Amino acid sequence: MSLHEDYKGKYEYKWFDLPYLKLSGLEPLTITPELNFVNVGERTNVTGSRKFLRLIKTGEFEEALQVARDQVEGGAQIIDVNMDEGMLDGVEAMKTFLNLIASEPDISRVPIMIDSSKWEIIEEGLKCVQGKCIVNSISLKGGEEEFIRQAKLIKKYGAATIVMAFDEEGQADSYEKRIQMCERSYRVLVDKVDFPPQDIIFDPNIFPVATGIEEHNNNAMDFFRATRWIRENLPGAHVSGGVSNVSFSFRGNNTVREAMHSAFLYHAIKEGMDMGIVNPAMLEVYDDIPKDLLEHVEDVLLNRRDDATERLLDFAESVVGSVKKEEKTLEWRTKSIQYRL
Repeated sequence: MSLHEDYKGKYEYKWFDLPYLKLSGLEPLTITPELNFVNVGERTNVTGSRKFLRLIKTGEFEEALQVARDQVEGGAQIIDVNMDEGMLDGVEAMKTFLNLIASEPDISRVPIMIDSSKWEIIEEGLKCVQGKCIVNSISLKGGEEEFIRQAKLIKKYGAATIVMAFDEEGQADSYEKRIQMCERSYRVLVDKVDFPPQDIIFDPNIFPVATGIEEHNNNAMDFFRATRWIRENLPGAHVSGGVSNVSFSFRGNNTVREAMHSAFLYHAIKEGMDMGIVNPAMLEVYDDIPKDLLEHVEDVLLNRRDDATERLLDFAESVVGSVKKEEKTLEWRTKSIQYRL
């Protein structure tokens, strides 16, 4: 049986009588099954937004705050803040920006995701942020001892954490490696750190599809299957990821990218993904994706045909890439995830 035939889309999650994940800015955000999906605004990230990077580099923090405000008004329930850029003093930039956010109630009412590959930036953020935030991220990449040290500090600060599927040997790039690394991380956190299971959010790695490399054809399917396994076997844990990674092969064609993001979320949420880094104002509504485009996109995501990549690449040439107007609306959330209500 092929993997796409094994994909049933019948995720059922048991809450195991554990408390819900509770986050907060000025206002509380409790992650319950009824929420279906929590979107994390991606635009206050210098590695993913050229505009935001420019504003931070030039010290235009008031305009940078407007980027954060637009995300909240556009439907982001959490905002991701990342200052990882070689030309920046990341620690100082994180401190300055988070302190400015704290003085803006219309922004600081939502929880913050402190996002960095550098622990010193994360810890500076933990010192600044108000409420209960999320750290993005920690992993076993530096070994179990360092993983435990960081997890204990996160617990001390009262934060939740993203855990990457990464260990001493590298990043998980298959279904089997994803579940093995996530299970090991979970056991260390729960058994050795006494970390609250509901405060663990796994990122099982969203990789690009339609790259032309055969080994990448099952990238989306492996993520879907790993998500289902995590939610069924690691009590209390949540699943998140950076959704825009999946469409990297089609950068420059926003029509295709938006369709891929929406379709990817449709299937990932069915399997238990309950959080993700997205631009909510730029997501296509799943039911509104043209049927011919959706068929080609899902052939790739679900790995339904050997020639799926070639067919989508050919089809993409006939699709006019256009920039979707950013609208302050939650329509995509209302329509695209009704199947879990």
